[in-house]
Amino acid sequence: MSLLLHIHTGLEKAYVGITHNQQILAKRENAIQKDHATFLHPAIQSVLKEADIHAHTLDAVSVINGPGSYTGLRVGLAAAKGLCYAGNVPLICLSTLEWLAWPFQKEDADLICSLIDARRMEVFTALYKCSLEPVKSEHPEILDDKSFPELEENRIIFTGNGREKLPEHIRKHPNTRMPEQNADLTEQADMALKRFIHRQFDDIVYAEPNYGKAFYTTASIRSEKI
Repeated sequence: MSLLLHIHTGLEKAYVGITHNQQILAKRENAIQKDHATFLHPAIQSVLKEADIHAHTLDAVSVINGPGSYTGLRVGLAAAKGLCYAGNVPLICLSTLEWLAWPFQKEDADLICSLIDARRMEVFTALYKCSLEPVKSEHPEILDDKSFPELEENRIIFTGNGREKLPEHIRKHPNTRMPEQNADLTEQADMALKRFIHRQFDDIVYAEPNYGKAFYTTASIRSEKI
């Protein structure tokens, strides 16, 4: 038995949901990325009220923890940590790239490639077998004509908002698969439940957003130049 709260604010669409085992009890969504921070806490209160649950009765809180939007990841993890501190419940941090790949484990393909849009022609990406065993771990990559040579010998599912940046020859390659299906709360709940069952929790004090690469502020850039 597990009563889990799920938070995802790292990409364009945000949501908050509560599941009991794999049953969704309540869910709220926001499709305006710049409003994720103001959406989050009222949404948490709303789903708790709808499900008639108090925060301290949760068994764990899961959060999609990056890569993704700097601001979205920060507010999502901060809210998750606050709930975990207040309720003395475990924290589960989940990879955005693995979450994107999760729906395609039983698809007719050899590999799954998750792509998150970054700046210009850069993406955050990871390559998985359909068992979700990593073939290439999470990393930033600048897309060009030599990207994804694995496509010559493997049928690859490309998923995530970064796939719109794929060069045309990759998009039209006969081994390319680009399903319309997207990961959502159901996939996060499945991932979190698996982690919960195996007691794979994250440290509430030391957990940090996975930005995908170093996060630079104006101050940090100036300090490097000194």
